[in-house]
Amino acid sequence: MAVPFYWVSNLPNQAEDWADNRLMSRERLVQENESLRTENLVLKRKLQLNASLAAENVRLRQLLNSADLLEDRVLIAELIGVSPDPSMHQVIVNRGSEHGVYKGQALLDANGLMGQVVEVGQRSSKVLLITDTTHALPVQINRNGVRLIAEGVGSLYELALRHVSNTQDIVVGDILVSSGLGQRFPVGYPVAEVTEVVVDPSKPFARVVAKPMAEMNRSRHVLLVFDRPPAGG
Repeated sequence: MAVPFYWVSNLPNQAEDWADNRLMSRERLVQENESLRTENLVLKRKLQLNASLAAENVRLRQLLNSADLLEDRVLIAELIGVSPDPSMHQVIVNRGSEHGVYKGQALLDANGLMGQVVEVGQRSSKVLLITDTTHALPVQINRNGVRLIAEGVGSLYELALRHVSNTQDIVVGDILVSSGLGQRFPVGYPVAEVTEVVVDPSKPFARVVAKPMAEMNRSRHVLLVFDRPPAGG
C-alpha cells in the first residue's frame, strides 16, 4: 500500500512539472514561430531582390541590343531623379559634361525616344521628356513618310498630333519616327504608335493620339545618343 500512496501523493508535483514543461514548450514554439516568420520575411525579401535583379538584367540586355542597332555613338546612363512637380515631365541622369553630354542631346530607352537634354552639369544632366506639355517633336509616319508634329499633353502615355487634316493618310497602328527636321533629334528613331484617329467632318482637323514607344515611367537605364562629332575631334 505504500507505493500506491506515494504515487498518488506525488501527483501534484508531477502535474506542476507537466505544466512547466508544457509552458516551456509553448514559449519555445512561440519563439520558433517568430524566428521562422522573421526568416521567411528575409527570404521573401531576397527573392524579391533576385527577381528585381533578374528583371534589370533583362532590361539592360534589351538596352545593349538596342545600342548595337544604332549607327550613332551612345552612352549608357541611369535615371537618378525625377521632377517632384507632376506637371513637369523632367528627369535627371547621371551623366554630364565630363562624359561629353551636350544640350539638345537625344535620350532613348530600349524601345524608343524619351526626350532631350536641356541642362548639363558636370556629372549630371536634366532631360525634358517628349510627353511634357512644352515639348514638340517633328515626326513622320514610317509607312508613308508623311511629316507631322507630335506634342506632349502632360500624360506619360499620350502624345497629340496637331493639325492633321481629315484627308490625311494616317491609321491606328502607324509607327511614328523622328524626322530629323529641326536638327534636334537624329532621323529614324521610334517615337510613338498611333492609337486613335477620330475624323469629324464638321472640323478641319482630325483628332489623333499616339502612345510613346519608350517606357516613360519604367525605364531606369537609358541611352544618350551622340550624333555630333566629339568636342575637339
